[in-house]
Amino acid sequence: MSRFKVADAPHIHCGWSTQSVMLNVLIALLPVSIASVAIFGLKALLIIAVCVASCVLSEFVFNLVTKKPQTVSDLSAAVTGLLLALNLSTNVTVYQCVVGSLFAIIVVKCLFGGLGKNFANPAISGRVFMLLTFSAVAGGANPTIVELTTSATPLEIMKNGDVLPSMTEMMLGLHGGAIGETCIVALVLGFVYLVVKKIIKWYVPVSFIATVFVLSFVKSFDITYSLYQILSGGLFIGAIFMATDYVTTPITDKGKVVFAIGCGIITFVIRQFFSLPEGVSFSILFMNLLVPYIEELTHKHPLGGVENGK
Repeated sequence: MSRFKVADAPHIHCGWSTQSVMLNVLIALLPVSIASVAIFGLKALLIIAVCVASCVLSEFVFNLVTKKPQTVSDLSAAVTGLLLALNLSTNVTVYQCVVGSLFAIIVVKCLFGGLGKNFANPAISGRVFMLLTFSAVAGGANPTIVELTTSATPLEIMKNGDVLPSMTEMMLGLHGGAIGETCIVALVLGFVYLVVKKIIKWYVPVSFIATVFVLSFVKSFDITYSLYQILSGGLFIGAIFMATDYVTTPITDKGKVVFAIGCGIITFVIRQFFSLPEGVSFSILFMNLLVPYIEELTHKHPLGGVENGK
C-alpha cells in the first residue's frame, strides 16, 4: 500500500503554498512598515530588522539543533518577526526585541511542532509575553515627523480626558502608539490587497472592528467616540493580520465570524472595565484557546449524515 504524506495547510490543491501565502502577507505589510519608519524614524527600522532577524535565526538554529528539516524558507518566521515588531513601541530595547522573538518562535511555535501545530498566534503571544515582562512595551512613543507634548496613545488620552488628535492625524498615524498600529491608511491598503488576493475573508476583520464600534456606541451613543475607539490601539492591525491567521483561528466560515465577534467583545470589555487601555492582543490570544470548541460548534454536517452515532 502506498504511503501518503499529509502536509500542513494550505494544501497544494488550493493553489497556494505556505511560502506564497506568507509572501503575500509580507507584501501587504509593506505599506505599514514603510509608514512606521516614516512616522517613528530609524528606531522603528531597527526594531523591525532585529525582530525579523531574531525570529528567522531562532527557527533556523532550533531546526539545526533538533535535526529537523529547515523551514525558514516558508517565510512564516519572517511574518512573525515583522508582526511582532509592528506591535511594539520604539521605547523597547534591542535585547527586549530578541527575547520576545525567541519566545514567539521557540516556545510558542517550534516546541509545539512548528507551523500548523501551534495553538496560539506566535506574534501575539510574543507581544503579550513582553507586555508582562517589560514595562517599556506598554504605551506609545512620539512620532518624529510632528511635535507632540505627550507620547500617550489615543486610548490613554481618552481615559485621561485630554485633547485627542484630529481624525486626519488618526488616519495618518500622527500620534503616539506602537509603530505599526497608528497609520490606518497603510493598514487598510494591506487589507484590500489581502482581500483582492483572496488570502483572507473580508468579513473577519470587519466583524471584529464592527463589534467594537457597535458596543462603544451602545455605551456612549456618540459616533465620534466610537470612531476613536476603532481607530485607536492595535485594533486594525490585529483584526486584519492576526485574527485571520490560518493556523490559530477556526476553519469554518461561521467559526471565523464567531471568533472575530468574540475578539471584539473581549477587546471592548478590557478597554472599558480593566486597568489596561488596550485589549486586542489579549482578546485574540484568549480566543485562540477557544478555537477547538468554536470549530466543534460550527462544523458542517454532511447532508443525510448521521450525527453522534444516532
